[in-house]
Amino acid sequence: MTAFVLVSGGYTGGWIWREVAALLRERGHTPLPVTLTGMGDRRHLAGPDTDLETHIEDLVQVLEHEDVRDAVLVGHCYGLLPVLGAADRRADRVGSLVYLDTGMPQDGDAGVDVMPDPAVRDRLLGRATECGGGRFLPPPPLEDEEVWGDLTGVAPADRVRMERLAAPQPLGTLTRPLRLTGAAAALPSTGVFCTANGPGIAVLEALLATGDPRYAVLAEPRVGYFDLETGHYPMLSRPGELTDVLIRAAAGEGRRLG
Repeated sequence: MTAFVLVSGGYTGGWIWREVAALLRERGHTPLPVTLTGMGDRRHLAGPDTDLETHIEDLVQVLEHEDVRDAVLVGHCYGLLPVLGAADRRADRVGSLVYLDTGMPQDGDAGVDVMPDPAVRDRLLGRATECGGGRFLPPPPLEDEEVWGDLTGVAPADRVRMERLAAPQPLGTLTRPLRLTGAAAALPSTGVFCTANGPGIAVLEALLATGDPRYAVLAEPRVGYFDLETGHYPMLSRPGELTDVLIRAAAGEGRRLG
């Protein structure tokens, strides 16, 4: 039995993992979907000081209060930043990490720093000033896929649910830098690419083929990869396939590039 701590991206909450959590439970595992402070049904708890450190502490407390060992921490999109922070602080309770359709933030990076398009980043920061009082980032319409990501495979009913439950993102969660000591740097990791939303494993292979030493970490034996042919929200569009991938990742499976 494995404990899976499930952390979703911006504007969402633990509710988005409902189907995956049920499937993991059916297969004998312990799903721990997390709603971070200020998100989902905890949106009323957001305050002027809610930032990335708040969300890291949310996860640290889950690890402590659930008393889990060898947990698999799954970070989707923005959710990876608090996952990395919590793993760094409590590496003794973490078995592996899953990067679910997200980037590779490093020590000193903030959420806005790792956004691939600077124009989108600037637009979001402007929106926080204009509509969020400089403290919150109001959720945009779902049609804004530059922000939400590709919605391929998400059923109409789930799109309605996403829009209805979307919460304003506390701006400090995206502007406070991630601070890492390196305590979790050697943990086994799995990258899961949603290929309708961006590049997959083949692009990593092409990067490695350049011989650039910056990409050497991608080929370390502790790192595996999976492609999912769907959009940015596989927990909604392909919950069964994602569940299989998470269980396989926990078992150390996944394609190696080394």
